[in-house]
Amino acid sequence: MTDTLSRISRLLHHRTGRLAKGEPVSLPIMATSTFHLPGAPDGSHFYARNGNPTVETVEAEIGILEDAQVVVFPSGMAAIASVFQAVLRPGDTVLVPSDGYYNVRNLLAAQFVPMGITLRTCPTAEMAAADMAGCRLVQIETPSNPGLAVCDIATVAARARSAGALLMADNTTATPLCQQPLDLGADIVVMSDTKAMAGHSDVLCGHVATRDADLFEAIKTCRRLSGAIIGPFDAYLLHRGLETLELRLDRMNANALAVARAMQSHPAVLSVHYPGLGNDPFHQVAMRQMKGFGPIVGLTLADEASAEQFIDDCPLLSSATSFGGVHSSAERRARWGDDVPDGFVRFAAGIEPTADLVAAVTQTLDTLS
Repeated sequence: MTDTLSRISRLLHHRTGRLAKGEPVSLPIMATSTFHLPGAPDGSHFYARNGNPTVETVEAEIGILEDAQVVVFPSGMAAIASVFQAVLRPGDTVLVPSDGYYNVRNLLAAQFVPMGITLRTCPTAEMAAADMAGCRLVQIETPSNPGLAVCDIATVAARARSAGALLMADNTTATPLCQQPLDLGADIVVMSDTKAMAGHSDVLCGHVATRDADLFEAIKTCRRLSGAIIGPFDAYLLHRGLETLELRLDRMNANALAVARAMQSHPAVLSVHYPGLGNDPFHQVAMRQMKGFGPIVGLTLADEASAEQFIDDCPLLSSATSFGGVHSSAERRARWGDDVPDGFVRFAAGIEPTADLVAAVTQTLDTLS
């Protein structure tokens, strides 16, 4: 029967089926840096940089969602950096989206280009036709952050493989419940679990998932040698979030779609970007590869002042730079240098009652008309 159960059900009961009488149902926090180790090391735990039972349980839980081996990191950027460190060598070329999360390009430019790595960029919408000749690694982020462009993962994976490149997919905006890049041919998935996976805006964490044993060992070795480990308390917070991920994401996705539909007919809104809308240019490819469209909506208002007023005045919006939490939030992304209009707002739906959120958004937009 185990194979027929959903990944969420298997995650929720990952521990319960193995508990002895009197053991805690809640995941214990193993707050220790060292372990009892008489005699010669025999493969057991001995130092927390090499492994911690709380962290390993969370890795196994995410592994159920990804159907892959997982290494957890203290942030999404630490996860991405570990892949670059494990895979790239002087003389290699890496292709990344020009419209994806800007710190990925910043990291490569600051630390890897000076070591002899060639950095190439391409818009997400053009990634399926991009020149991958000579690439060691291709990275995609779909839907992209913040513009919500979507690329065909299976097509990109096939072309990367033909070019002799590995494909790394950043799945942060979708999560494993909405999209499975490894099933579509990606070699590596990276995520900022700070967002929807943990889901309460109270912990930084990330992960790498792969079904390639050699890649897994290389990435795990990078974590051990660099010390980029997550602590047991943070791992517990991530575990707690994972247990409600499906419920939260269902509401966030529903809220995002409802808000996007309300926005696209409002006169104060110049444009709306959300792959769940039937008229979105990426809707068809998103329908083929996604089971849900995520919590993020992109909207463009008249100018910077209108965008800031909307964010400040909406009573159910928190002005914050992250997403995936229980509170709806928004920010004007041009302030970070993203190539978007000054009036572009990244709206991240939370878990508020849908009718309340739509009413708060539309009433605030009414004041801008």
